[in-house]
Amino acid sequence: MTARQQFPRLGASACVWKDGQVLLIQRAKQPAGLWSLPGGHVEFGETALAAAQRELLEESGITADLTEFVGFYEIIRKKPLFHYAIACYGGFWRSGEARASSDALAAAWVSPAKLQGFEFAPNVREAIVRAQALLGL
Repeated sequence: MTARQQFPRLGASACVWKDGQVLLIQRAKQPAGLWSLPGGHVEFGETALAAAQRELLEESGITADLTEFVGFYEIIRKKPLFHYAIACYGGFWRSGEARASSDALAAAWVSPAKLQGFEFAPNVREAIVRAQALLGL
């Protein structure tokens, strides 16, 4: 058995809304500096939904009722080699003040009208638009 990384890696993210604004985090890890939805790796024995809730709290200090499965997104790159499969869940803010922590440089509530000013990680814009539709926003 080798120590080589197994691919794809499973991740989960949360598309959270409060007062018509979506929660974004600025990534501290690669791709550093890009804006994304809070999220990260699913740990052994953890459901993707539980991972999305955990990562949301760890990265932003927010809890939410994640009621909708937004979609399944993949990021595949050859150099450096990686393949992530990300389950995204959407819902509404429950508690907490948005603050950057863990793997985030910044956290912000952003109006959909101002999203064009952000440089996003792959698939984030699509997930936001889909979550808006599913949540009736």
